Amino acid sequence: MRNIQVRFNTLILGTLAFTLFALTAQAQTFSLLYTFTGQADGGHPFAGLVEDGAGNLYGTTGEGGSGTFCDSNCGTVFKLDTSDNETVLHSFGEASTDGEYPKYDSLVLDGVGNLYGTTGYGGIYSSGTIFRLSPTGKETVVPFNGEANGGFPYGGLIATAAETAYGTTTLRGSGCAPYGCGTVFEVNSTGNETVLYSFTGTPDGEYPYAGLVRDASGNLYGTTPYGGAFGAGTVFQVSAAGKETILYSFCSQSGCTDGQTPYAGLVRDTSGNLYGTTLNGGTSGAGTVFQVSAAGQETVLHSFCSLNDCADGQLPYAGLVRDSAGNLYGTTYQGGTDLHGTVFELDPTGKLTVLYSFTGGADGGNPWAGLLRDSDGNLYGTTYYGGADGFGTVFKIAP
Repeated sequence: MRNIQVRFNTLILGTLAFTLFALTAQAQTFSLLYTFTGQADGGHPFAGLVEDGAGNLYGTTGEGGSGTFCDSNCGTVFKLDTSDNETVLHSFGEASTDGEYPKYDSLVLDGVGNLYGTTGYGGIYSSGTIFRLSPTGKETVVPFNGEANGGFPYGGLIATAAETAYGTTTLRGSGCAPYGCGTVFEVNSTGNETVLYSFTGTPDGEYPYAGLVRDASGNLYGTTPYGGAFGAGTVFQVSAAGKETILYSFCSQSGCTDGQTPYAGLVRDTSGNLYGTTLNGGTSGAGTVFQVSAAGQETVLHSFCSLNDCADGQLPYAGLVRDSAGNLYGTTYQGGTDLHGTVFELDPTGKLTVLYSFTGGADGGNPWAGLLRDSDGNLYGTTYYGGADGFGTVFKIAP
C-alpha cells in the first residue's frame, strides 16, 4: 500500500462554457510517494517514470547523488519500491568518463531488468552518453563525440525487440555549422551508433529535445522546438532509410494559434495520428494539445489558459500518454488553482479535466515530466520543485 494518502476536494467551476472546449474538475486520490532531499538520494527530476512487473518505479534525477565530477553532483538513477523506499542505483559523475545530468525522457526497461537512457552531458568527450545499467548496478556507457555523430542528447531512447535503440541529440551532427542542429540516431546492441539524419535548420527542424516513436514499418516520428518553415518547431518523420519529411510546421496560422515550440515527444494511435503538446502558442499563447494526422493535417485539441488565471494549466513541457478509449493525460509546468502546475485529462470530445493542481508545497510543484499510466488507470509522475525540501517529488493519482 503506497503511504501518504491525501483526499482532496476540487473546486467545481460551474457551467463555464467555451467555443470548443469545456473544463471540469473531479475528485481524485493523490498520494505523495517520495520527496527528494537534493543530497545523495537525488533532486530535481526532469524525467518521468517506468514500472516493472512487480510495481517498482524507476527514474532519474537531474541533480544530487554522490558523483563528484560536476557541480551540484550529477544526478541519479533511482528505484522506488512498492513500500516507497528509494534506492539510488547509480550516481552519475562517479568517474571522469561517466555521463552527467540526465535530462527529459523516461528510462527504458527491458525484460531482464536492464535500464537504458541518456545523459545530456559528460562522457569521455563531454558531449553526453547513452547508458545501460544492469540489475547489479554495472553501467555501460556509449559516449557521443560531439561532432558529426551528434552530441548532448536531452531526450531518451526507444528500443526494439532486435535490441536496437533510437533517439535524438539536441546539438551537433553534420548540419548547421559550427555547432550542428541535432540528429536522429540508431545504436545497436554492441554500442555502435549510426546517424540516420542530421537536421539543417529552417525550413528543416532543429534542436530536438525529445525522444521518438516508431511505427511497424520502421518510420520514426518526433518534434523539434525550433526550425521549420516559420522557425517555431516541427513534427517530423524519418524513414528507416534516413529520409526526413516535415509533417507539420508550427505557427502556420496567424498569431501561432496552432501552437509553437513543441519540446515534448509524441504518442501515436493505430490510425497513424500523432498527439503532442506545444509549450507556447494557442489562443492564449500558453501552449496547446494537438493532433497531426498521417496526412499532416494539424488540429488543436486544447489551448491552455482558457480559464481566468490559467486554472486549466499553462506551459506543458511534457508529452502525453493515451489510453485505449482515446483519452490523453499530461502535465503542465505552471497554471492550475495554485499556479504550480497541473495533471490533466483530455477526452476525445475536447473536454479537459484538471485531475490535480499542485500547490508548490509538500505535494510538489512544477512538473516538467510526463506521466506513467498503469493497467488500473493510476497515474505516476514527478515534480521538479516542491516537497519538504524543495527538490521535487514522486506522486501517484488514482482514479
